[in-house]
Amino acid sequence: MSKTLHIIAFDMPYPADYGGVIDIYYKVRALSEQGVKIKLHVFLYGGKTASPHLESLCQKVYYYERKRFKNPFTGELPYIVATRIDEQLLLNLSKDDAPILFEGLHSTALLSAPELSGRFKMVRTHNVEHDYYQFLEEAETSFFKKYFFRIESERLRRYESVLGYANLIMPISPKDTAYYKTKFSRVQYLPAFHTSDRVESQTGRGEFVLYHGNLGVGENNKAALFLVHEVFPYLEMPCFIAGNQPTRQLKTAAEGMPHVTLLSDISSEEILQKIVQAHVNLLVTFQSTGIKLKLLNALHKGRYCVANRPMVAETGLESLCMVADDAESLIRATQSAWSSSFGAEALLQRQSLLNEGFSNSNNAALIASYL
Repeated sequence: MSKTLHIIAFDMPYPADYGGVIDIYYKVRALSEQGVKIKLHVFLYGGKTASPHLESLCQKVYYYERKRFKNPFTGELPYIVATRIDEQLLLNLSKDDAPILFEGLHSTALLSAPELSGRFKMVRTHNVEHDYYQFLEEAETSFFKKYFFRIESERLRRYESVLGYANLIMPISPKDTAYYKTKFSRVQYLPAFHTSDRVESQTGRGEFVLYHGNLGVGENNKAALFLVHEVFPYLEMPCFIAGNQPTRQLKTAAEGMPHVTLLSDISSEEILQKIVQAHVNLLVTFQSTGIKLKLLNALHKGRYCVANRPMVAETGLESLCMVADDAESLIRATQSAWSSSFGAEALLQRQSLLNEGFSNSNNAALIASYL
């Protein structure tokens, strides 16, 4: 008997162009390949439209408009939840009694709905959201954005108890799993879904040092500026920063360094190609929440990965990276990797760890086992 699953996505998962939707899209694809009939519910915003490709993977795709006209500074519900309340969603979920997977706290407005009390409900948590928004506040320079992130973090902290209505909570990282196990009884770690079905890293030498990320996000802008000011000036090899929406401050800082190239307006496919071509993927974050999909991409497709501790802490991936905590250590680790050729032994170590624990197919089978 075929299995059916409702999935509520907080954003359009295709094209999969940032961390959260990458996890959703490759989860949908892996479940579809295993014969699960998916009824996908998608909140559209930011000019995104219906996707024939997603419709080819799913039994049915429903679309809803995210209500972003709401005042983000008022109300008891978190803004990311309040803007995704839709009466038609409840009607569509009520057409059968199939299990429901809520993607992110964002999509959980109906988690406690009496009409769904008899359903098996799973929540995929992408972060400990109130911590994530607190980090966003710390990284932001705009007064109004800082204020919004502060009140949103407080609302999310209060709202988190709604997860008690879930039959199963599936955090994206070991660290988040440990946190949720202190709060709730039904918690199962589910590793991140990602772009690679297997490790594709190439041995030998690459061409440059690469940092990549959505540069319009405050956290990534902060990391890129740190590298431009504190690390890249002391490296002699070519250094690339790849990502969309770079700030004027970052553009100006990069322009003054002839060995640093800023690649903006670049597609997800082009970024993946740069990861493959790089000799060192240099990954820095000051926000140790969730798991960074850029880390998984770098380890599945790239050669050496140099990362600071917040990027890898409690991910289970520390042994696959050269971990360095400050600018001086990052410089030394990058220089050390640059002077070496990426060899077969390091590749085998990655394959051993990643092909098992971070297999999209295996992790889709884990979800399917609950259906």
